[in-house]
Amino acid sequence: MDSGELRQGKQDAAAEGDAPIAAIATATGAAGVCVIRVSGAGALAVGDRLVPHAKQKPSQRAGGTFFHARVYHPLSGVSLDDAVILVYRAPHSYTGEETVEIQGHGGVLPSRRLLDAALAAGARLAEPGEFTRRAFLNGRMDLTQAEAVCDFIQSKTERAAHVARAQLDGALGNCILQLYEKALFVCADIEHLLDFDEGELPDDFITREAERVRSLVTDIECVAASWNGGRILREGALVVISGRPNAGKSSMLNALLGCNRAIVHDVPGTTRDIIEEGYELNGIPLRLVDTAGLRETEDVVEREGISRAHALMCQADINLHLIDGSAGDRAYPVADMLRDVPSARVIICHTKSDLAVMPPLSGCPHLTQITLSVKTGEGLERLKREIVRHLGVEFEGYEQPIVSLRQFHELQTAICEGRSAATLLSGGSQQLVLAVGCLRGASEALGRIVGRVYSDDLLDAVFSRFCVGK
Repeated sequence: MDSGELRQGKQDAAAEGDAPIAAIATATGAAGVCVIRVSGAGALAVGDRLVPHAKQKPSQRAGGTFFHARVYHPLSGVSLDDAVILVYRAPHSYTGEETVEIQGHGGVLPSRRLLDAALAAGARLAEPGEFTRRAFLNGRMDLTQAEAVCDFIQSKTERAAHVARAQLDGALGNCILQLYEKALFVCADIEHLLDFDEGELPDDFITREAERVRSLVTDIECVAASWNGGRILREGALVVISGRPNAGKSSMLNALLGCNRAIVHDVPGTTRDIIEEGYELNGIPLRLVDTAGLRETEDVVEREGISRAHALMCQADINLHLIDGSAGDRAYPVADMLRDVPSARVIICHTKSDLAVMPPLSGCPHLTQITLSVKTGEGLERLKREIVRHLGVEFEGYEQPIVSLRQFHELQTAICEGRSAATLLSGGSQQLVLAVGCLRGASEALGRIVGRVYSDDLLDAVFSRFCVGK
């Protein structure tokens, strides 16, 4: 079923009597205001039942207006709250449907009472993300914008919020839509000539179409390359601080955080378990982890901590491996210490430069090495710059398209199908039918990103990330 048929089917189902949906749209807990949102066919009638004594009820008011009224429970008639009632008429609402929003006093019980009254008045409880799902189905936004709503709500830094806001404004959706239409145009041009005999094809047709496909693949690859940066901005980067005992790991954690989070002591093995703290660097959310010192030990507890440290080192986006510069260990076994850790993720930190300066390790030209002192602050700013550089999150502007993991997988499918199509076209006109099939696969993958092609299972997966009320 194509997107048009599926969307029409959804709208027809709603028109056949599906109750309007309702949910608390604000966070639970003590607050000045709570918002109950009711949306769908019959939402204004629900509002009428909640304010029976209003001089002019919601269904009698123009869209984009609001008024003050006393809210009553429709069954018991008990007075519940004084509230501001906002009226939206389709299609000029968040969902594109009739919508009523009730703004009452905040708090767990007051909001719960208002929601119960809305349900008793004929609404049903909304599912997670159902308001945004309806907004998508009613053409108020594409699927990338719907996903950006969730990213915006869950933003951990100002930078992440700016990126999500750009996605809401269509930075990614417009880019993907252009690629989708480009794939459709190439596919249509080739399909148009399938009935022609090989000798009737225009000169250089196959060569020109193969080049168009390769150009399309290159453009898709450029967008897909933003995935790692997007992942880091959404989820945060894991930065593990590792090294031998007394290399200065806990001092490094404290210096970056600007507070004494970890215990610092001259006794080796002070840190036995994982210590993790959140940290923001240039708008990038980081998970800083201080680990147990790496050494041979008979202590069972410390050995478990070292085992966990090795596991985290392999998972880390960045591994800050500390070497005590004052120890003068020129034969430091860096290869053994960093086994199974990709060198591109490693920054060697020669610590305690206020006591002594150790020259860079020889035989490791591929590793970034920094000399620093957490006591004097020497080298810390350079270390921060290197962390950002290694993470690769150096965008020129917030309007740059940034893809999620779901979108990245679809882009990878489109790239694979596009490459196959280009290869088939290079084989001559006898491969045109197969090439068209691959191009259809590429266009469908791109269509699933923006929602031009979708299924219930896809929408269920996307909107399951949302909270109830959004």
